[in-house]
Amino acid sequence: MSEAKSGGCLCGKVRYSVVADPAMAVNCHCKNCQRQSGSAFSTIIGVPDGSVSIEGEYKTYEDHGESGQEVLRDFCGNCGSPLFNRVAATPGLIWIKVGTLDDTADFTPAMHLWTKSKQHWLDLAGATAFETNPV
Repeated sequence: MSEAKSGGCLCGKVRYSVVADPAMAVNCHCKNCQRQSGSAFSTIIGVPDGSVSIEGEYKTYEDHGESGQEVLRDFCGNCGSPLFNRVAATPGLIWIKVGTLDDTADFTPAMHLWTKSKQHWLDLAGATAFETNPV
């Protein structure tokens, strides 16, 4: 990512820009990401916390993932769009929900995490996958 990327929630009340390349792009299959996303997994990129500028008010839900560690889940209080995660296991990184980026063309997930919780119909043959979090 050579230039700043921007994104935001469904209603537009929360907007952000990120000026750093992602440390990684992953699909998380943990049960709580499935519940928050309403889908089989959540596609996220991890970027340095200080590289993200956020405009607008968002709310934070304090969660504990399957590992038992704290996960702060930031979302728009108006439309409910999930935006960011802050995970105790990866201090200094903010995880951006890729679907909230204005342009997602530059991102391809490198691996799948928490596959022990993945949907049974999802075939990950040949993919780099971890039953839990490798960090």
